[in-house]
Amino acid sequence: MKETKLWINGQWEDAKETYDLTAPYTGEVIAKVAKASVQDVERAIQGAHEAFQSFKKTSAYERAEILYKVVDILKKRKQELAEILASEAAKPITAGLAELDRTIATYQFAAEAAKNVFGETVPMDAAPGGKNRIGYTKRVPLGVVSAITPFNFPFNLVAHKLGPAFAVGNTVVLKPATQTPLSALAMAEIFKEAGLPDGALQIVTGSGGELSDVLVTHPLVKKVTFTGSGAVGMKIKEKVGLRKVTLELGSNAAVIIEPSAPIEKIISRTVSGAFGFSGQVCISLQRIYVHESIYDQFTKAFVEETKKLKLGDPFDPATDLSAMIHPKEVERIKEWIEEAKAQGAKVATGAEFTERTMSPTVMVNVKPDMKIMCLETFAPIVSIVPYKTLDEAIQYVNQSDLGLNAGIYTNVLTDALKAADELEAGAIVINDIPTFRVDHMPYGGVKNSGYGREGIKYAIQEMTDLKFITIKTEI
Repeated sequence: MKETKLWINGQWEDAKETYDLTAPYTGEVIAKVAKASVQDVERAIQGAHEAFQSFKKTSAYERAEILYKVVDILKKRKQELAEILASEAAKPITAGLAELDRTIATYQFAAEAAKNVFGETVPMDAAPGGKNRIGYTKRVPLGVVSAITPFNFPFNLVAHKLGPAFAVGNTVVLKPATQTPLSALAMAEIFKEAGLPDGALQIVTGSGGELSDVLVTHPLVKKVTFTGSGAVGMKIKEKVGLRKVTLELGSNAAVIIEPSAPIEKIISRTVSGAFGFSGQVCISLQRIYVHESIYDQFTKAFVEETKKLKLGDPFDPATDLSAMIHPKEVERIKEWIEEAKAQGAKVATGAEFTERTMSPTVMVNVKPDMKIMCLETFAPIVSIVPYKTLDEAIQYVNQSDLGLNAGIYTNVLTDALKAADELEAGAIVINDIPTFRVDHMPYGGVKNSGYGREGIKYAIQEMTDLKFITIKTEI
């Protein structure tokens, strides 16, 4: 059994306490994980602050080279790292390899961005009294960044914190999800090998409930970046004060299927969007609104395609989805389905459970106020709803108080543009599922889905301050 330690100031340190890490698919204990104390986190923040004093002076070229080396190491260790995902998160091995490909791309984007952080000149003489002055801006690093990450993409979502932070010269204290610490700790070794200075990355594992206060309120922390639940995000927003903060929170992703869309070309894609990684994806497709003229045809085809999915061992390359992250999550969604059925909803396929797994589930005859419709399910379940007009469908999508990604399939340009203008979400995806994301695009939500934006270029703006310099050319 693996025993982990804390990564503080460039070395492994024991913790006074540990917790058992259980494999979601087998239920076996796979590691004894170090459980950081508040004092451990305080030391990590202090160490990161001290490391920042020198790291901020490194050149963009040096920081980019470190990130390029991370890319090279990740490529060599990709299979091994995907197996960590299969073990600690029950992520099917093919999906894990895909996540590693995205992680590699994310650090590649960060390396390139390190050399492309620009300011601008300001025409001082455009204002009265501005003659004989030069003005320009530059972006400067903030200092210590607290990064709190979730279980569902433990390599790539960590990369979206570490990559842009290191690209501009910040240092980071990382608190990974309690369910997926092994992937984060592997990154400690990788960054050490890549030449990141000791102290620039600190990793503290343990309970978010116990450690989050110091991570978001310590005076040396200059930026908090969090991906997780809306409830936790709201609490962080209340506590963070004047520090910079980025919050990537919940979603209830929806897509509209217009009658002009070719059903046979989109079924497989929409099924994958609903059930990839057992629906435990922030932008997993949860609601499908289908025009009434094609509703029966679409629903039948969708159900048939769903039945082809294989539920099983995450290490099996043929597995499409595996265990949910914890048995409590299985119980939660099972209760939501039973409640919906009591209110008139019907199961078109799925809703079969073991202690740790849930078969991919399609619901029909649903109502907007059912939990499976109005809350984030984070499970392999999708609801299909008919609509009469595009205006009605847009209204249905916008009823949610969440708005991360939304989509529409249509071959009518005016309908696409109408949806782009009127759907309330951080990103509108036309002719693809709202689960689509590439790692350099701006990513973040409106309403209760978040605050700020990720995507390397946009995260760099959130992780730097804008400094203005003016020079009088004549004294």
